[in-house]
Amino acid sequence: MRQLFSFLLLIFSVFSPAQKEFHVFPIDGAQTKGSPNGDGSVANPWDLQTALSQTSQRINGGDIIWLHKGIYNGNYKSTIKSTIDGKYITVSAYKDHKVIINGNVAENESYVLKVSGDRVVFKNIEITYLGDFSRQKSDKNFKAVTGINHIDGKDCKFQNLVVYNIPGSGIGSWKLTGGTIIEDCIIYNNGYQGQRGHGVGIYIQNEGEKFRIIRNNVIFNNYYKGVEVWSATSGTNREFVKNVSFVDNVVFNNGSPSGKPWANLIIASGDANGINVAKNIKVKNNVFYHNTDFSDYKNFGYGNSITLGYTSKAPVENISILNNIIVGRNNALNLMHIKSAEFRNNSVYSGYVHFDKSSLKALEAKNIISNNNTFYTRKGYGFRILKHTDYNLSMWQNTFNLDKDSDWKQLKYFDIQPVLKIQKSLVPNEYNVVLLQKNGNDVTVDFTDYNIKKGSSFKIYDLENRNVVVKSGELFENNKIIFPMGLKAFEKPLHNTVATKSADNFGVYRIVFDDNTKKQDIFKRIFGWLF
Repeated sequence: MRQLFSFLLLIFSVFSPAQKEFHVFPIDGAQTKGSPNGDGSVANPWDLQTALSQTSQRINGGDIIWLHKGIYNGNYKSTIKSTIDGKYITVSAYKDHKVIINGNVAENESYVLKVSGDRVVFKNIEITYLGDFSRQKSDKNFKAVTGINHIDGKDCKFQNLVVYNIPGSGIGSWKLTGGTIIEDCIIYNNGYQGQRGHGVGIYIQNEGEKFRIIRNNVIFNNYYKGVEVWSATSGTNREFVKNVSFVDNVVFNNGSPSGKPWANLIIASGDANGINVAKNIKVKNNVFYHNTDFSDYKNFGYGNSITLGYTSKAPVENISILNNIIVGRNNALNLMHIKSAEFRNNSVYSGYVHFDKSSLKALEAKNIISNNNTFYTRKGYGFRILKHTDYNLSMWQNTFNLDKDSDWKQLKYFDIQPVLKIQKSLVPNEYNVVLLQKNGNDVTVDFTDYNIKKGSSFKIYDLENRNVVVKSGELFENNKIIFPMGLKAFEKPLHNTVATKSADNFGVYRIVFDDNTKKQDIFKRIFGWLF
């Protein structure tokens, strides 16, 4: 039996393609320099563009391209692709190296990283603009740029990326990129100023039947909207705003750098022919927030967190809004042009819940399902169909047979458990923690359910100031850690004086645990004779 097993292992190793590893170094600023004449070895590495231009005969599914630490200055186009179904090419920072791709160079490209090719994973990389550049559209030297422009290529993954300070949108992933996953990314401070703010965190389309997954990202302080599942195109006679899963994200304060809050999420289409409509979109377990003073019971002002629909000619279809926390100001929740939707188990803080009159047909036909929600609005008549009627909860229930088991309260009675979300990162021992304490008091977070070893050390980072440790310590027997609220320091967008930090009542943190017990055990095994 042992001989048979050895024989089978030998056959498998002969006929299975071995994983290959390739190495990339910056062209300058590093002791070892990447070169187009390299062979991808550590001793003779490639430059980044050479690595991203390899054919599938050289690099294919299962292979890894390691980027070594440093700043990669340039605009890069990736055409690598995996031709092996179910196997990915991975492009990643090497070990814990800090890798920055800086698009602020003389070339006149409209992207920092342009991606075309199936089954490629980009992970553990920063995409940004460094140094001096214009964020004013009226300036002669202004150039609009997208951080990652994902043109085509199905089943790609963008993981644990930081995309920031781009003078345009952070990530654009377009209609020919179905099956793609964007997860565990931090996307912030992107955009520029024209007559209004421009540049969103993520712009999403999808023409394919495979669901696009947007999961566990933190998206904030972009000049325009946080996330657009959207097309402005009319007359295409094609459907490419569909099949998107938006789950476990935190999206807040988008529009702040331009001086006006914009929608944290919009799901819509501008197709005047009503063919390319937004459909089959799932929005689940997310937190949406705009700066809010919970002591102001009037809650006036624009502060939209979710909008469904843009024009009555293209009402959205089959949209699920489930288990979300939706906080904003007067129109935090805009359920505008809807053909069919489901709205359940959400907590909503808004001046009013807004519907457009165009949605009356769907309401009367019971194509909108709503229940088990908690609504906080300014007045008792908090359900508003614009240019039609305001309803209190009882009228709303009786007229449309909606929200039978939902609850309504005035803004002044707003109450919520302060720990909104604890979400595990793809990076081991790291968690995102989202807190809302309406009086701005510090919050105690219990990590009992996360199986973290007692005695582990921790560091807490405020993701609005992500490179600074705001607290460190050790996890004690009770598994509880106090998180500081009301922090004032934050990383402002480059070349912007308008953006503001989150209010004292809201915070998004990254906590990093380190299991000291393993180090202590190794130390005792080696030096135990000293004790």
